[in-house]
Formats: sequence, C-alpha cells, structure tokens
Amino acid sequence: MLEIIGFTLEGCKTAQAAGAGRIELCDNAADGGTTPSYGFIKAARKLLHIPLYVMIRPRGGDFLYSDEEFDMMQSDIRLCKELGSDGVVLGLLQANGAIDKERTSRLVELAYPLGVTFHRAFDRCNDPLKALEDITLCGCERILTSGQQATAAQGATLIRMLVEKAAHNIIIMPGSGINSSNIAQLAQATGAVEFHSSARTMVKTTMQYISPGFEATGNITSTDEREIVNMLAALKTAGQ
Repeated sequence: MLEIIGFTLEGCKTAQAAGAGRIELCDNAADGGTTPSYGFIKAARKLLHIPLYVMIRPRGGDFLYSDEEFDMMQSDIRLCKELGSDGVVLGLLQANGAIDKERTSRLVELAYPLGVTFHRAFDRCNDPLKALEDITLCGCERILTSGQQATAAQGATLIRMLVEKAAHNIIIMPGSGINSSNIAQLAQATGAVEFHSSARTMVKTTMQYISPGFEATGNITSTDEREIVNMLAALKTAGQ
C-alpha cells in the first residue's frame, strides 16, 4: 500500500491515476499539512474512487491544542463523515510529550466508523513504545512515523522495532523522505507494508503576467506521477 499526500485536486487525480492506494488530503504544505477546506474535501471525494483520509489539524506548529481547537477538530470530523471520507488523520499530545489519550479516544469514537491514522505527532512524543500502546488502545488503525528522526530512512531501526511490537494490532506506516530510490530498501529494513510519500513536485505557473519581484511565488505544489509509478515498481520488486 502506498499512500500519497494530496495537496491539490490535480495532485489527487495524478496520484490515483498512477496507482496510489490511498490519499491523505491536506492543505498548507509549508506547515506540514492542515485541515483542507469543505470545498476541497467535497471535490476530492467526488473525484476519487480510492480511499480518502482527511487531515484533522487546525493549525501548524505543535500538537498541544486548546479547548477551542479541539472543538474545531470535532466539527471537522463530523464534516468528513457527512462528505463520505473513508478516514481521518490526527494526533494530539500532552504538554509533557505523552499521547493525549483522553482526547484521542474521544475523536476516534466520534469518527467511527471512519478509520483513524495517528500522524507524525507520534515523532514528537517522549516514549515511542509507550505511545504505541496508548495509540493502539485509543482505537487508531495505524501510526504514521519517521521513527522519530528527520526521515524514515534515518529512523528505520525504531520503525522496525515498532513494526515488531505492533504485531497485527496496529499498522506502522513509515513516512518522510520516502522516494523511489529508498522505498524498497526501507521495506526490507523495517518489515512495513504501508508507506507514505508526498511524491511532491513544483509546477510552474501558467500565468502570462508575473508581477516583478514575485516570480517564484506563483508556482504550485503538485504530485509527480512518474515518481509514484517508480515507487510502486520498487515495492513490487522488493516483495518478490
């Protein structure tokens, strides 16, 4: 399974055509992904026949949320259910770096029967093995992680440990810095069976007029179809 981040509607379309198994729908690539708009979710759901998981993150920065932000997350989950999403992606921590079990459990319950991925807030927690237990007990179906390192390749040792500890209770999905040049090696090193990538590329604007001094700001974050095809081919080879 290869999950691809959808930052634009065109990117979602490209990822699906290239063979992606699931889309994680996000806004604000510069912040690492935040909750997409109503219109974006609705349009993506209409377009996609593969599973659609929507990011539930009210802002960039840390994963310690106020009561008001938690209310926003609940409202967004309700909206995702109404629009026919297959799942949501979220993560909440306490100030001491532990998993916010109480609030996570409440959101998982609210999201049901949608699936829930606990995102890379996991990589900011204070004890990954304890966090694995906590997130499993909260009812999440998978954890997205780079092994508490900048990239999944650097965190492969911890990811392997998490995969082994998780057994069949929860899916461990490596993400961050994954591409066609390293995905096969990462699959072999970790034993993971689901992978997460942005396959990100920048598309040059087709605007005929570019304001002087803003030449670089009109380009668009999109998805590299060839890179997805190459990652899937590498995974197939690694599995043989």
